[in-house]
Amino acid sequence: MTEHLPASQVSFDENALIAERRAKLLALRAQGVAYPNDVKREHYAADVQAAFANVETWTAETLEASSHRVRMAGRLMAKRLMGKASFAQIQDESGRIQLLIQSNVLGEDSYAAFKVLDVGDIIAVEGGLTRTRTGELSVKVNVLRLLTKALRPLPDKWHGLTDVEQRYRQRYVDLIVTPESREIFIKRSKIIRALRTWLDARLFLEVETPMMHYIPGGAAAKPFVTYHNALDLELYLRVAPELYLKRLVVGGLERVYEINRNFRNEGVSTRHNPEFTMLELYEAYSTYHEVMDLAETMIRDTAQSVLGTTQVIWDGAQIDLGPIFRRWRMDEAVCHHNPEMSVAECTDRDALLLHCERLKIKVKSSYGWGRLLLSIFEATVEHTLIQPTFITDHPVEISPLARESDIESGYTDRFELFINGKEIANGFSELNDPEEQAMRFQKQVEAKEGGDDEAMYYDADYIRALEYGMAPTGGLGIGVDRLVMLLTGSTSIRDVLLFPYMRPER
Repeated sequence: MTEHLPASQVSFDENALIAERRAKLLALRAQGVAYPNDVKREHYAADVQAAFANVETWTAETLEASSHRVRMAGRLMAKRLMGKASFAQIQDESGRIQLLIQSNVLGEDSYAAFKVLDVGDIIAVEGGLTRTRTGELSVKVNVLRLLTKALRPLPDKWHGLTDVEQRYRQRYVDLIVTPESREIFIKRSKIIRALRTWLDARLFLEVETPMMHYIPGGAAAKPFVTYHNALDLELYLRVAPELYLKRLVVGGLERVYEINRNFRNEGVSTRHNPEFTMLELYEAYSTYHEVMDLAETMIRDTAQSVLGTTQVIWDGAQIDLGPIFRRWRMDEAVCHHNPEMSVAECTDRDALLLHCERLKIKVKSSYGWGRLLLSIFEATVEHTLIQPTFITDHPVEISPLARESDIESGYTDRFELFINGKEIANGFSELNDPEEQAMRFQKQVEAKEGGDDEAMYYDADYIRALEYGMAPTGGLGIGVDRLVMLLTGSTSIRDVLLFPYMRPER
């Protein structure tokens, strides 16, 4: 098996196979039949398998006596030569089906052409149906055409694409040879469709907002910078659509959402990719309490719709999305996991600095009590939140766009949803006081000047929009990629992105 051979030998063997296949393609070109484009497919593997699944009704005899014929196309995934009769297997987007190839049915010339086909070639077949001695439904082929010659061999069928990095770089090969990978991306599509259906049914309006911004905003993140040559203007790939969506709420679109890409110039990990998909929504006359209800119900309903269950296993943890999600204040959660701390200390910067020192948590001298509390939460609490938990009432310092609590100064009407120690969603009652928002922006500018490259910019046009008046509004952002990870049991974000970011090949 090639994976046990020296790299040079593997490369030599692959190059030899490619050369052999190119020679076959050259012969096809000479015959003028290299890449035909006049094939009409009428049947899919899964549909045929389902229609004739009953082995008692559809025996080999009844199948061959019937007038049922199929016209199919797909990739040749296996081939077993056995003299005058051979077996093969083709794969289309729905699944696989076996082929029975007989020289007396197909004809000697066509049978000889079949014998020199390679696994990976794309073919079209026609024929009736039969069942083998082992009971497997098979197409009894009497017409076979090569549609596309595969020049590169597929990975070893027993070991598949075992190099994880190669799977990500060559997703086209991964999708061919790894059914589990293909199923993840089919589920991803269904999850996004279910989210849209859920929101559309509740009269949310899907909108599109700019992907290139004059001023990056809506999240604490470092942006990618680009340049518009014709306008002689520096632009930023968006880090979040939030400020544009809230402008629409000002304009009277009271329930809006967008599912689209965000870009953040940050590190890569099992949870982070520089470009990722977010669902953001805003609803006028809602508070963060209603938005939590909405998020919980939408996630639960999406799981039930796509999976048929609310129970999933994610990274070894049994997660149940059925029961009511826990709601827990950040300061109370921190004190619960750090009994030596009191809630009163959670707003005492000096006390929090001592606790950070005791816990060996590295912090910056510029941190106020809000960032210090967050640092302790991330170090001691976040990873323990296995079952769905809303962590609520975040400090103002780390929530520049959220409404300050009417009950407790210094805290906001904000939540984050954690499942299995990972943040899935973020939402809050939106800050709609333009003067307060302007002061918050100014503090962000000061933080940026002090070296915080993730601090927000001052967006004067957004302040102007708020000055026209924005209704009390609740907002929500859900990381779609992480939600897909949860509902497919994937442990890396790269497993749910068709083409994750990778360093260029050398």
